[in-house]
Amino acid sequence: MTKPGVAHQQETVKAVGAGSKSGSDPAAECEHGLIWATMVRVYLTESDHGLKPLLKCLHDELGVLGATVTRGVAGFGASGVVHSAGLVDLSTDLPLVLEFFDRPDRARVAIERIKDFVEPGHVVSWRVSVECDDSVPVTTHPR
Repeated sequence: MTKPGVAHQQETVKAVGAGSKSGSDPAAECEHGLIWATMVRVYLTESDHGLKPLLKCLHDELGVLGATVTRGVAGFGASGVVHSAGLVDLSTDLPLVLEFFDRPDRARVAIERIKDFVEPGHVVSWRVSVECDDSVPVTTHPR
């Protein structure tokens, strides 16, 4: 049961295993076609100018499994100001959503580290089950 106002979501995502220099981590081994992970979503805007340093940190420093950035066509935040792109004009302050997932312990480390890049309340996370292949360990990307 969740508290009022607290979102709870559980998803299953498909993972593609990636090799690691150090080999596989036993905690990340695929068991019965699933491993548990944490999905992290970071809300930004184009005007934040923090996306490139954030991606560099996630890739180079933290070695998360992968990340995807999606550009929104409209959105609003606590200010209530709606940012949107129309056919006539192209906004330079559209919403951006960065998502990544990793093992829960590694995701927690990443969340703590990226707090330097984003405003409080702009990072959400939830538990997911990752579909995997027993023959392919889900580990960090090669650095």
